[in-house]
This record gives sequence, C-alpha cells and structure tokens, in this order.
Amino acid sequence: MTDESEEILRIASKGDGVTASGRFAWGAAPGDLLHGDGTLEWGPHHVEPACRHFGRCGGCQLQQLDEESLAAFVEARVSNASASQELGAEQIAPPHLSPPGARRRASLRAESSGGRVVIGFREAKSHRLVELEECPVLASELVALLGPLRKLLITMGKAAPAKKGKGKPGKHQQPRMAADIEMTLVEQGVDLGVKGLTAEGLSATEAMLAFAQEHGLARLTMDGGYGFETVWEPVPVTVKLGAVSVPFPPGSFLQATLDGEQALAGAAREWLEGVPTVADLFSGLGTFAFALAGPETKVLAAEAARDTHLACKAAADRAQLPVFAQHRDLFRNPLQPDELSKFAAVVLDPPRAGAREQVECIAQSDVACVVYISCNPSSWSRDAARLVEEGFRLVELRPVGQFRWSTHVELASLFVRDQ
Repeated sequence: MTDESEEILRIASKGDGVTASGRFAWGAAPGDLLHGDGTLEWGPHHVEPACRHFGRCGGCQLQQLDEESLAAFVEARVSNASASQELGAEQIAPPHLSPPGARRRASLRAESSGGRVVIGFREAKSHRLVELEECPVLASELVALLGPLRKLLITMGKAAPAKKGKGKPGKHQQPRMAADIEMTLVEQGVDLGVKGLTAEGLSATEAMLAFAQEHGLARLTMDGGYGFETVWEPVPVTVKLGAVSVPFPPGSFLQATLDGEQALAGAAREWLEGVPTVADLFSGLGTFAFALAGPETKVLAAEAARDTHLACKAAADRAQLPVFAQHRDLFRNPLQPDELSKFAAVVLDPPRAGAREQVECIAQSDVACVVYISCNPSSWSRDAARLVEEGFRLVELRPVGQFRWSTHVELASLFVRDQ
C-alpha cells in the first residue's frame, strides 16, 4: 500500500474515482485526495449527498458529485464510447441532465418477514433491501405512496387465508411476502402494478379497492403469475407523447423522465424536420413516431410487443396522424435492405443489447440518414462502427442523463451518408 496521496482525476464508468496511477475509490469526486490508507479528503467538486440512503441504496452511485462533475461524467461516457470505436463525432452537444424529483417511473421490491414490510431498492452489490424513507430522484407523487403501500401490504398479508403445510408453524410465524412494485406517472395519476402477489379473499380485495380510491390511483393491477389483472381503473389510462394521448398497457416502457423524453424526441424532430418518410424501429408506444409525424412526414412504427403496438395504432388512428403501426419482431425479422431503402430516414431505439442484425440491414440499404437513440453507449458504439464502415458520418452526439446520480447514461446520435 502506498503512503502517498493522489488526486482523483476522473470518474470511471461504474462510478469509482480513479487516480493517475490507476487506484480506485468509491464515493470520490474529481479533485478529491485519496490518501495511502484509503481515506478521502474532499475536494472542490465533492458535495454532501442529497439522500440519507446514499452509500447503501444501489439506486444511485454519484450523489457526491457537484453539477459540473456530474455533467462531465455523462458527457465522458458518451464521448469515450465514440472515441473507443474511432467514430469521429463531428459535434458533441452539452449533456442534458434531468433535475431531482423528475423520475416518473420506478421499479421497486417489496418483502416482508415477521409482519414487517420493506419497500425499496437493493443495496449495492447485495440482495438486501434498503427501506426507502425518502428518494430525491423520484417524483413526489411516487414517494408519497410508499408509506401507505407498506400498510396495505401488511393488511393484505393479515387478510390472506392461512396456507396448509407440513409441520407446526412457529407462534409468531407469518407467510413471507415478496413482490415487485411498478409505479408510473400517467395522465390520470399514478399507475401502480404489483407483481408476484394476489388479493386472496374478500378482505384483501376490499383493502386494495379502498387504497386505490383513497389515494386517487389511475390504475391498480395485480400479477400473481398469470399476467396483469386490473383491480381498479376508473377511466382508461393514457400517457401523453408529444400532443397525443396514447393508451398505456400495464408494464409498458416509458422514458424515465418527461424532460429526458423531450430532449431525445426533440433531437430527432430537429434532425429530421421535413423528411417525407421515416421508419421508427423498436418504436414502443410511439415516442418518436408521434414527435415526427405530421403533414410533411409519414412514419412507419415497428414494434414487437403486441399490446404496445396496438396502443400506438389506436392512438394514431384516433389522432388521425400518418403513423402506420406494424407488429414486427425486429430481432427475428429485421427490416431488410430493400424495405428500408423506401424510407428517407430511420430512427431506432433498441434495448440495451443494441440492434446488430437490424443495423447490418440499414448499412446495406440506401438509407441516407439514421437517428440512433441508445440507453447503452457500449452497444451503441459497436453498432455505430458498422454504420461508419459503410460510409455514414457521425454528425452529432447528444448525451442525456435521465437517471440522475446513476451511471446509466443515454444518448441521441445523428448519422448521415453522403449520396
């Protein structure tokens, strides 16, 4: 072990601070001093974490960074991914950072033991849960439900009929409960989904209905292992994508923050303004399709998830927009080069693994403009290298930090092929 102190120069992709000699320190900020015994001396960019759970909760890794260092981290994740494949980005825009309290969806875990219910995120590098008493990342409407939801789950556990089994249960033993909690802010309020749990018995069902009504839920669904069942939905649940209200099937994907969605969709709209035909691949509910469609632009929206595809189609029909929804699995059946060549531009927003096969077809087509949205700079850089190899130029990169204080970074990118 060295006795010398070294300055933290940068933050690595997993959130650790790194010195010039390659020493790592968790919870460090650029400008901190890492002493020989492993302790940190805070520098000018180190701030007091915003949450009491930081350091245990695995949801955030970067609350010690000031705004300048956080922005630099987001930009570096994207620019380093570009440089690693020598993509030659012509312009990298300043990063967009979502503010605190902007996260409109969350996936939490609920577990009980001995009559006590804990709802929260996993501890870092552990299966243990951190009970959330606060969360400066989530929208206040979601945080406000955590306490009442704990009480509801306790009530449901007490109302559930006893399960028969071998042996004599302990005097104070209660059935262990485990469930996944999905919360999403929609136009009508909070959409709450509980997976891994069912309402057993009249008392449990009545408790859930009372909870949904008292807290003004937009919808309450349960999934005990056979798919979502709606317990409460006074009016059909929708999300606003651009100016269009789109049906929101339970469990559907939605960008983490509204401002993040606007930053990504705004980039696509700016880059493709006036383009006559666009293929929106991995289109989901139509985040980009509805941002682009209009009198001058027709959009094909291709999506594999059937419920999501039907929601997009229904919204497009109702809004009378030129969005043509296609139910298609682009991993098993990507759009072929001859199909793609009918479009002036392509937008794709694939899952974290990227879209190797679909990108190969784009590379072999006559498409001259590609807008690639990604939630994983590593898989994006691999796919981007294939486009560059076929004559595309990486004209612009826009880093987006929707998941504030985490190492999860997104981006919008524009590729143009000179004809």
